[in-house]
Amino acid sequence: MLPALTLAVAVTGCVESTTGGGAQGGGELSLIAPGSLTTCTHLPYEPFQFPGEGGKIVGFDVDLVDLVARDLGVQQKIVDAPFDEGIQSGESLNSGQCDVAAAAMTITESRQQNLDFSDPYFDAEQALLVKKGSGITDLSQLRGKKLGVQVGTTGKDYAEAHKAEFGYEVVDFDDLALQENGVQIGKVDAAINDNGVLYNFAKNNPDTEVTKEFVTGDKYGIGVRKGNTALLTKVNESLAKAKQSGEYDRIYEKWFGKKPE
Repeated sequence: MLPALTLAVAVTGCVESTTGGGAQGGGELSLIAPGSLTTCTHLPYEPFQFPGEGGKIVGFDVDLVDLVARDLGVQQKIVDAPFDEGIQSGESLNSGQCDVAAAAMTITESRQQNLDFSDPYFDAEQALLVKKGSGITDLSQLRGKKLGVQVGTTGKDYAEAHKAEFGYEVVDFDDLALQENGVQIGKVDAAINDNGVLYNFAKNNPDTEVTKEFVTGDKYGIGVRKGNTALLTKVNESLAKAKQSGEYDRIYEKWFGKKPE
């Protein structure tokens, strides 16, 4: 797992800020640090958020949250946080570590008990990553084999739900990079995670391939502390404006090589 780090992306201006995790209820919008919209994410999760040239954090989610920061007249600051214990649990938001959580995070009922989500901004499905030429194209071919999952993800939930049916062993990885590497070095026979990140990995690592998608209807949302409706409203406004202006489509094409369907 990569160490925690921060990155400031320059945007001018400021919003009245306070400590303690942002506004509650529908009152005045406040941020945890003056002049910054602090984002918790989990690295690496390419192409949504990952270290680029010179260690600068880049990606699809980063660009979208930059739009929110711009509309607020502040700069985005990114904090690397544990996904399972910090982000999806709501602890990173509740403890005042960040204002928003943007980590290619699927909106689920269990997560909605811990944090409030923006309107969906990305459609995803689960996918299966294997070594090139393995012949594995479905979970049914993994009986007696090992399936790698990333802890705290909907991919792990899907794998656990079908483990008894297909008779494979579930192997946990703390982050995406370790999971993908596990396939390459043969630590696991296959891995399941969101399609966007696995297709991106297979494109850059031709010794692997994605052989199957599982229709799950996953949709990503940006998270805020429960009850922080002032900030949530601003996030939704920025996303809606970007989709209406075509800016969302341009960012999508930048990272995925095509416009959204």
